[in-house]
Amino acid sequence: MAAKYINPYTDFGFKKLFGEEGSKDLLMDFLNQLLPSYHQVVDLSFKNPEKVPSTPKERKAIFDIYCQTAKGERFIVEMQKAKVNFFKDRALFYSTFPIKEQAKKGVWNFELMPVYFIAILNFHHDEEDERRKFRRDVCLKDQDGDVFYDKFHFKFLQMPLFTKQEDELETHFDKWIYFLKNLENFDHIPSVLNEPIFQRGFEIAELSHLTPRQFDAYQKSLLEYSEVKNVSDTAFEDGMNEGLVKGRTEEKYNAAKALKNKKLPLEFIMEITGLGEAEIEKL
Repeated sequence: MAAKYINPYTDFGFKKLFGEEGSKDLLMDFLNQLLPSYHQVVDLSFKNPEKVPSTPKERKAIFDIYCQTAKGERFIVEMQKAKVNFFKDRALFYSTFPIKEQAKKGVWNFELMPVYFIAILNFHHDEEDERRKFRRDVCLKDQDGDVFYDKFHFKFLQMPLFTKQEDELETHFDKWIYFLKNLENFDHIPSVLNEPIFQRGFEIAELSHLTPRQFDAYQKSLLEYSEVKNVSDTAFEDGMNEGLVKGRTEEKYNAAKALKNKKLPLEFIMEITGLGEAEIEKL
């Protein structure tokens, strides 16, 4: 049976749901399930998701969604479709851009506004079974576990670890995750999600509401998602079976070569493999 709703793990689907002016209410409602009471979002504006480095030799960053509240809090929201190396490092690197852009010329007291990095991961990020957590809320704490700095936060959601079914959903946050994880497979709005905010989500996500140009863009995005996930999953499985640093290095180059042969965007290949532009161009 043909899908009725978009796949939110695709670039097009994720940005259609959360990254457009017409769907800002969805993004704010979702964010507020992750944020403390004192940082609840009542309005936000989208910022340029491409962050250019200060020097030509530095690497740029391209966010899925980058937004800011009227007060100045900044949010990076990433949908990571496939496993990548050093994702924690990537999250920290990306977070430096909204920190550095707050610097002011002239006299400045170095006061910063809060920065949140929110990652929705379609893979197991924590490798060891006993350490796997669906949701990880991370901030800077001292040796006693007390919060040292409350303006720098990471939120990691490992979607494969969310296994609740419709009759097990307890919170509004549970409903959001259930909605995102199962959206492409729904053929109608389930009763547990039959409330205004999710009705809006289903309306936006319905494929029949896309224009022909949007539908073509979605089909391309869906193909890219399938290719990237298939190649990266296979590469990582092979790398884990080999268990060798050399094997993992070769696996990254093999994955990059396979993705390049399929003529997928350079940004996709860099994101999945962790390789630089120059390395990929040599393949």
